[in-house]
Amino acid sequence: MKATIWHNPKCGTSRKTLAILENLSQVEVTVVEYLKDPPSAQKLAQLYRDAGITPQKGLRVRGTDAAERGLPDADDAAVLAAMEADPILIERPLVETDKGARLCRPQDIVLEIL
Repeated sequence: MKATIWHNPKCGTSRKTLAILENLSQVEVTVVEYLKDPPSAQKLAQLYRDAGITPQKGLRVRGTDAAERGLPDADDAAVLAAMEADPILIERPLVETDKGARLCRPQDIVLEIL
């Protein structure tokens, strides 16, 4: 099975999720450091759709200026555009496999798509 993780190595939850993936021998992991290589708004929309959540649920509010910018109440297009322009606004980690996508907070949620 292949899995892609949009990862921030400074985030404990992201590191724990990556460790789960790397410890499973049947999983071939692709790591994307999203702060260096951000996903497009279209890719984010697809990931959130596949995860069954809205872009607002994937918005990182803690440690960002998202609330001051009104993003929690903004429409999907505005949230996705802001995330694409400023990837620190993307809550992490996002993981995608053939079985779907998940925002892995807590990290054990990744098991749902393995």
